[in-house]
Amino acid sequence: MGGPEIERLIDLLARLPGLGPRSARRAALTLLRQPRTRLLPLANAMEQAANAVRTCSLCGNLDSRDPCAICDDSHRDRSIVCVVEGVGDLWALERAAVHRGVYHVLGGTLSALGGTGPEDLSTAPLLARIEAGGVREVILALGATVEGATTTHWLAERLVPFGVAVTRVAQGVPMGGALDVLDDGTLAAALMARRA
Repeated sequence: MGGPEIERLIDLLARLPGLGPRSARRAALTLLRQPRTRLLPLANAMEQAANAVRTCSLCGNLDSRDPCAICDDSHRDRSIVCVVEGVGDLWALERAAVHRGVYHVLGGTLSALGGTGPEDLSTAPLLARIEAGGVREVILALGATVEGATTTHWLAERLVPFGVAVTRVAQGVPMGGALDVLDDGTLAAALMARRA
């Protein structure tokens, strides 16, 4: 369709989440129609990100500095640590601007089928942080999946000896959600998590 360079570009774009072969072709066409204003700046930004971005040694976030901007923010409440599965979850919570504490990225959830065990999760830095003192609450903000629930339960048991409050994010009816279209599990979780 235009040479091996174009095919390679389409193939690489198609590997990105949310892009299939057709979307990748459309994106490649858009980039190639204006290479000086779209393709080259994108390639430059990608190269800079590849060279500069690293994992925060404290929380696991991605940033161009270590510790990351969140861990380095003196206005953050370091006594509250919000544990998330991945960096995308951390970014989502930051967009919502509801958490003023710090974070810890596990790097996954326990999954027998996926082959992810406790040794595959980044729990040692979290436990070391708590052991060092100053943490009074750990919020387990993991997904409402079987793997998320399993990981939440497993991690909550590991945190008991430290004497910190362990909470989890509420689950149930989403904002604007109608009860008649929700699945049974979501409705059950909403009823069990009800409050005055």
